[in-house]
Amino acid sequence: MQDTETQSNGLKREHAMTVPAADLAAKMNEKLEAARETVQLKGFRKGKTPLPLLKKMFGKSLMGEVVQEAVDAAVRAHFEKTGDRPAIQPDIRITNENFDEGDDLNLSLTYEVLPEIPETDFSVIKLERLVVEVEDSAVDEALANLAENVKDFAPREEGEAAQNGDQVVIDFVGKLDGEPFEGGAAEDYPLVLGSGAFIPGFEEQIVGAKAGDEIEVKVAFPENYGAENLAGKDAVFEVKVKEVRAPQAAAIDDELAKKFGVEDLETLKSQLRERLGEEFKGAARALLKRKLLDALDEMVKFDLPPTLVEQEAQQIAHQLWHEEHPEVQGHDHPEIEVTDEHRKLAERRVRLGLLLAELGRRNEIEVTEQELNQAIFNQARQYPGQEKAFFDFVRQNPQALQQIRAPLFEDKVVDYVLELTQIEDKTVTKDELQKALEALEQD
Repeated sequence: MQDTETQSNGLKREHAMTVPAADLAAKMNEKLEAARETVQLKGFRKGKTPLPLLKKMFGKSLMGEVVQEAVDAAVRAHFEKTGDRPAIQPDIRITNENFDEGDDLNLSLTYEVLPEIPETDFSVIKLERLVVEVEDSAVDEALANLAENVKDFAPREEGEAAQNGDQVVIDFVGKLDGEPFEGGAAEDYPLVLGSGAFIPGFEEQIVGAKAGDEIEVKVAFPENYGAENLAGKDAVFEVKVKEVRAPQAAAIDDELAKKFGVEDLETLKSQLRERLGEEFKGAARALLKRKLLDALDEMVKFDLPPTLVEQEAQQIAHQLWHEEHPEVQGHDHPEIEVTDEHRKLAERRVRLGLLLAELGRRNEIEVTEQELNQAIFNQARQYPGQEKAFFDFVRQNPQALQQIRAPLFEDKVVDYVLELTQIEDKTVTKDELQKALEALEQD
């Protein structure tokens, strides 16, 4: 096979390659010989069919396989010989205008190589790690939030009007054109005003009502309502308010703890303190990781594959556009312009991605099967009752598996680099940590 470099510009490479017709013919004969062992034609014993006859019958259909295998082998041999590592999928084209059997196969191979990434002394990087001690006030705040989440409702004073957030106990009958409709009535129904449990406009008309009031609530069912006989129809609900209850946070005591599956308040506090500690550590690590990546982005410079940057910029632009237009699904939207800001962000992502990947390769950092399985199990917990189905899906889906493996690999490489840097711990309050996080999000 002939292999001639026709372009070398920055990271871009282009080669012209030729696979001799004789090599193609030899590969074709190999396939025909293999086919002869299994094909039996009338008038010939099995395995004795003449090759010219087999070629006449199957040559055209086999030629596609021969060419594809020849192309694959040529490209594989090229990268083994050059040692180049392509940054993206190479562009491979057959350049023969009218390729036919007996012709040499001419190929054009175009790609961008991964850049040479310089060795870096990470020991010169100085970072600050925030450390937060879990104070009693943070535990008390967490307890208060738990109590609010399991709030009870207590009857309001006689004559007090219902407010948004109150629970009202009601009887109601819904009617279309003066006639009750199926499923439109209930007794002693506990409705929290503002919860959105009923169709739009219903709950708002109960606000201000008092126990004993009888109200006529007029609403319009949405056009896309699930029941076709009600969709888009105007309805009237005859509502009787039987009781108005105000929300009250649950008492912070042993009974509250039992609602969360622990035996007493002290145990609940201990669990909250531990959980908050882990949350603070996780937030502090996110900040530390961001500071490290910022430092690496400034320190380590090398050429970036233009196509890789452009693809990343397009993906960023597309993602940000959809975040600004959440109502639009899929790709049915105007063409999204890629700006210089998108490209700047893309350059950072590509640079850091290539750097971390190379550091992992050089230092033989890998995600173990145990680590990968544990991460899959952790995500599977989000789907109670379907954990095994989720696990099996991920293990059988290479793309889903890579989406879980990639952040694990990145974190292991980051941990490796952090071990080589100078880190100074700084004790801060929870509020100071929160401000640092907010500043990070705005950056």
